Amino acid sequence: MTPGSVEGRGRARQPQRVRVTGPRMAARPASPSLAPRREIDEQTGIGEVYMRSLMRQQLRLGLSVLAVVAIGLGSMPLLFALVPALSEIRLYSVPLPWLLIGVGVYPALVLAAWWHVRAAERAERDFAEIVERH
Repeated sequence: MTPGSVEGRGRARQPQRVRVTGPRMAARPASPSLAPRREIDEQTGIGEVYMRSLMRQQLRLGLSVLAVVAIGLGSMPLLFALVPALSEIRLYSVPLPWLLIGVGVYPALVLAAWWHVRAAERAERDFAEIVERH
């Protein structure tokens, strides 16, 4: 009897061959395109789409703030024309329209600017998350 054979009912069996291979490597996912950051840096078509979407969002935001401020400031003279009794109200001998237009406008502008900056930063942060995630 040979060392590698096994006897069974009078016949010798050949040992089974075993194939030894290296560890299985997980298949790498095929990248369909460049990373978004690289797409933007290289100014490809997809990168232009990313940038155009960010710019469109910022334009919408800027126009909405402009509309709110313009409507708010533009309606003040209309309000004073429609309600003349407001023009006769005086605080510390200064007519109310002068106080509202001369002093009251600035806190409203600061508030609109603060809101615009926060919304723009949020849009940029969301854009950066989208770019980093892909």
